[in-house]
Amino acid sequence: MSYQAIDGKTLKQMILHAAGTLDAHKDAVNALNVFPVPDGDTGTNMSMTMASATREVERAKDRTVAEVAAAVAQGSLMGARGNSGVILSQLFRGFAKGCDGHTSLDGPGLARALQEGVDTAYKAVMKPVEGTILTVARESAAAGMVVSRRQKDPVKVLRAVVEAAHAALAKTPDLLPVLKKAGVVDSGGQGLTFILRGYLEALSGALPAPVETEPEAAEPKAAEPETAVRRDKHDTSPAARIAFKVDAELADIKFPYDCEFFIRRYPNGAPIVHDEVARGMESMGDSIYVVGSEELAKVHIHSNNPGPVMSLCIQYGDLIDIVIHNMREQHADLLEHAERATTPTAAPAEECSPDAIGVVAVAVGEGIAAIFRSLGVAEIIQGGQTMNPSTQDLLEAIERCPANQVFVLPNNKNIILAAEQAAALTAKKVYVVPSRSIPQGIAAMVSFMPEGDGDKLQKAMVRSMDHVQTGEITFSVRDTLFGDLVIKEGDILGLWNGQIKLTGTSPEEVLTELLGQMTAEQGGELISVYWGEGIDEARAQDLVAQLRKRFPEYEIEAQFGGQPLYFYVFSLE
Repeated sequence: MSYQAIDGKTLKQMILHAAGTLDAHKDAVNALNVFPVPDGDTGTNMSMTMASATREVERAKDRTVAEVAAAVAQGSLMGARGNSGVILSQLFRGFAKGCDGHTSLDGPGLARALQEGVDTAYKAVMKPVEGTILTVARESAAAGMVVSRRQKDPVKVLRAVVEAAHAALAKTPDLLPVLKKAGVVDSGGQGLTFILRGYLEALSGALPAPVETEPEAAEPKAAEPETAVRRDKHDTSPAARIAFKVDAELADIKFPYDCEFFIRRYPNGAPIVHDEVARGMESMGDSIYVVGSEELAKVHIHSNNPGPVMSLCIQYGDLIDIVIHNMREQHADLLEHAERATTPTAAPAEECSPDAIGVVAVAVGEGIAAIFRSLGVAEIIQGGQTMNPSTQDLLEAIERCPANQVFVLPNNKNIILAAEQAAALTAKKVYVVPSRSIPQGIAAMVSFMPEGDGDKLQKAMVRSMDHVQTGEITFSVRDTLFGDLVIKEGDILGLWNGQIKLTGTSPEEVLTELLGQMTAEQGGELISVYWGEGIDEARAQDLVAQLRKRFPEYEIEAQFGGQPLYFYVFSLE
């Protein structure tokens, strides 16, 4: 029986449709998150990771599956956000290994590439947890391998993969009790299932066939040499360089300005409505996304004129951390960099002192950022809850840091993997201090010294943050069950080291009660409170006065954090 192999053009169509499928269902994936807190959402992180991959795919040549898969691997690697995005990028990285050297894929070739993706992802995660996206990827790839032994048609192999993915997803609550308690399946696994379904729809003809066009007339300019490579301008380590073909049409892109910035809601202003902002920009460019919260939203767009974009968005709030790149200029820089990298006589770049040590920290909130800077942090990445920075964001901050030894404080459990991935992409010596909260990051910085042995310093910083108990006061974004707690949307939540411990109706009452539990079990000497952007100083100082009466044996200090979404963040040491 005849079958159609997957060529480069088909794989490109599969990737683009899968990204669209995931994006259309990202809210459904977000809704599966077990924690009802306004945290970094799985669907958004995976969708943004896919969006970064598709930007590379759209620029890549599609003559072979190897070229398209390499572009997906590169784009997802640099755009990976959150743990789910990092794992997804590793699945793509392994898939690209399986496609290396291949012009097309038959059924067995497709199955092998998917299996290579699973093997790579499992190796990248120190402690793989079953009942997650990894389980769905593993069982679906295994089904593909079985069917491929007797079937060469990639459509039939992929259909078996999708069916197995749905079956594996349905079983995730049996593997993770927290999912069963909440009555949901794993969100990352659901996201992967949407991606695989998108592949199948494109491959089996659910999409209109691509319109064939006549070959374009030769351009008067010289053709790009086939051996030209493009490397990430920040990545100079030989092991980490990912070379791929330069698309000669990049310099002629329709929307050359890559714009990225944050909208911070005006005091007493209306909440930022993400869909409204995105719709307003539809006619101004492409690659549009608006994510974050009603208080602080991150905006990205490719446009031919940043002015109207800024004029639109400034209606919703202050524009901060504005970054605009001319991608045509970047294209020229990339070519120049590639030429220097492949020329043995190229002059070496100016280097920092080998003993110089710098720190990169992820933080959100004016006060929190100011505290980190006062402690010696050289580079602050705006991000955290709901806005997990990408691997690219982290890598660029590492490269900007004026030091050859760089410490990275993720300050969020969902950013640690991306930080480790960024660390592998630079020639600098990078130490990822696995801080899971802002108080842990601050405690680590108290032990920081801008000189000395990096290995010893990392150990000292980890020891310092190990003595910190973190409390957070936020609100529920949905009705759910968590442990023995019945949680309603809008309830005030008290989290201890990331775990929901109690609910209430007042942030101050919940904080006081939670702190009572923490001091009873942990003891300690110092309580530090950081109040958020929705709390005024008078209210915060009233809280501190109450805490000093309730806990007279403790030293209590309070500072403005300015963090969105979390009324208070506090620590017990």
